Amino acid sequence: MGLTSHSTGTKALDSGLVIQRQNAEDKVIALAGNPNVGKSTIFNSLTGMKQHTGNWPGKTVANAQGRYTCEGRTCILVDLPGTYSLMAHSAEEEIARNFLCFGKPDAIAVVCDASCLERNLNLVLQTMEISSRVVVCVNLTDEAEKKGIRIQTELLSQKLGVPVIPTVARNKKSLPALTHALCRMTQRTEPSVYHVRYPEPVEKALSILIPVLQEKTGGQPDSRWLALRLLDADDSLLGEMRHGLGDDFLEDKNMKDALKQASDLLLKSGIDTEAFRDLITASLVAEAEKLCQDVVLMERPVYQFRDWKLDHLLTSRLFGYPAMILLLAFLLWLTITGANYPSQALAALLFRFQDLLTALSGRLHAPEWLHGMLVLGIYRVVAWVVSVMLPPMAVFFPLFTLLEDMGYLPRLAYNLDKPFQCCHACGKQALCMAMGFGCNAAGVTGCRIIDSDRERLLAILTNSFVPCNGRFPTLIALIAIFFAGMSKGLWSSFLCALLLTLMILLGIGMTFAVTWLLSVTLLKGMPSAFTLELPPYRRPQVGSVIVRSIFDRTLFVLGRAVAVAIPAGLLIWIMANVTAGGTSLLELCASFLDPLAGLMGLDGVILIAFLLGFPANEIVMPVIFMAYLSQGTLMEPGSFAAMKTLLLSHGWTWMTAVSMLLFSLFHWPCSTTLLTIHKETKSLKWTALAALLPTAAGILLCMLFTGACRIFALIG
Repeated sequence: MGLTSHSTGTKALDSGLVIQRQNAEDKVIALAGNPNVGKSTIFNSLTGMKQHTGNWPGKTVANAQGRYTCEGRTCILVDLPGTYSLMAHSAEEEIARNFLCFGKPDAIAVVCDASCLERNLNLVLQTMEISSRVVVCVNLTDEAEKKGIRIQTELLSQKLGVPVIPTVARNKKSLPALTHALCRMTQRTEPSVYHVRYPEPVEKALSILIPVLQEKTGGQPDSRWLALRLLDADDSLLGEMRHGLGDDFLEDKNMKDALKQASDLLLKSGIDTEAFRDLITASLVAEAEKLCQDVVLMERPVYQFRDWKLDHLLTSRLFGYPAMILLLAFLLWLTITGANYPSQALAALLFRFQDLLTALSGRLHAPEWLHGMLVLGIYRVVAWVVSVMLPPMAVFFPLFTLLEDMGYLPRLAYNLDKPFQCCHACGKQALCMAMGFGCNAAGVTGCRIIDSDRERLLAILTNSFVPCNGRFPTLIALIAIFFAGMSKGLWSSFLCALLLTLMILLGIGMTFAVTWLLSVTLLKGMPSAFTLELPPYRRPQVGSVIVRSIFDRTLFVLGRAVAVAIPAGLLIWIMANVTAGGTSLLELCASFLDPLAGLMGLDGVILIAFLLGFPANEIVMPVIFMAYLSQGTLMEPGSFAAMKTLLLSHGWTWMTAVSMLLFSLFHWPCSTTLLTIHKETKSLKWTALAALLPTAAGILLCMLFTGACRIFALIG
């Protein structure tokens, strides 16, 4: 199913998205729907591996395009962001609205949840005002039946005048009816037969505007819908209209006169802009309710005791937070134990290839300095980053996506909504924070789900206060060497996971504290209201979860890390091998940093290792060992016992280990994260602040801890 050729690129008119057509006969299908209705499952089932993702031009909202074939024709499926309405209040809703209006898709599939069809019909009715080529997909019919809900799809189709197809997205056998309906709909030329009837003053105002708009636009986009939006005076849409229909569109004398006449008519009826929006919303809700009266049948009310029992445990005041902590500790334990052996195997494979490169360099008689820079510098650091970073991400991200697929992550946001509200932030920040455990860059990207610009910025600036898996190797090694080294076997990994969980809880506490501080100083404001839907618990689709998390998250983040590890490897080799007065640049820099490091309970080697680990935190400990052993390439002793002996011989104590843990937890984000922050905020100021905040917190905590220890030692 699907084609892979991308020989012809066509830009959807003024939607900004480049549609990859193979030929002019390819059909573009827009896939719209509320969040949590199974839209992505349908997209993945239809397109399989024939899909690619990116960002909408000028936006930080992701898009996905894929291909499938139907009746011998190639269809390009565009997965629009989940939205409850086309009356845009967020970047996602603007994207969906603009593509449906100006992207000119050949057909639109609106996916609905069968168990709450009335609410979903709001989006259906708005979409039908834009296009007559709409197919309604009533998904999750199996879950609706479990609740005693039956949808008379044929009756709803008769009422709306468009195909209504029942589906169970997880069962691919239910999807051919949808694809065939969409294929037929791309050929439809008849206008919509169903329109929402608004109050009389609104209809009179529309009758003034529609003829003028029809003359100016030729009905593209739909003149009735366009008239509604002009009366709504939506600034974001007015800008899109100027871009899509020409700068002189709203300056036309006939248009201005008609718009003024229609607006005056509404004002004489006591309808201002705010009241107009309320009337439109109320009319849509009433129409959806009327449609569902004899379409939705409750055959036998079923109480979902299983969901209630789970929610009573996972979202209650008494058990909600302990359950979150235990689940976090369990995920960390799985990540630690599950990534250990693959990481060792991958490292052995990559370093064996390094030996081959060294042999090849010898056969080619390459200069030592060139071999050192390319193989011992660049390749060795990249190999280290990949072998240490890839396995934990390959374990953590699928586990994280499984929780998302099962329906637990919205419960996590629900539990943490109140603490974040106390910090004048948004509860959705909890989801971004959780994603940051896998990678802070991915967590920053995940902040796109937050509608408010102020609250999104709060989430971005504080995401690095929770440790990513790049910091886990350092944290785990120090915990195992100094605090869990006496334990053996399985108990040792549990103890490591428990102590690591405590460190993460400290990071979460700092996230709350800094979020509150920013919200009462630089980013003042109250938390905005948002809709948080708790979907039913579902059995996850393990196969698609693994594929989606590996390709969309793991490899994306790894690619950025490798890109910045290449220059880092070159710099590390130069500093370790270039000398001045018989002393390497690495040792000179470490000596320079010794006074500051001493105040923090560290030494200059540790600080320079963190600086050189800016591209990837995974190389911090190897750089420390390289400096202590006076080697010219990255080194790591083979066992925790050897590591402890080396560290103790260079003056480390348990105080040094604790200071190192604190600074590992709180210091500047890696270069990949900072690049992502700059991309999301488009501001050097906010990017610099995102680096300064955790660094200042780490330095301050280390100094306070070291000072307190020294005072108690003097008193003792």
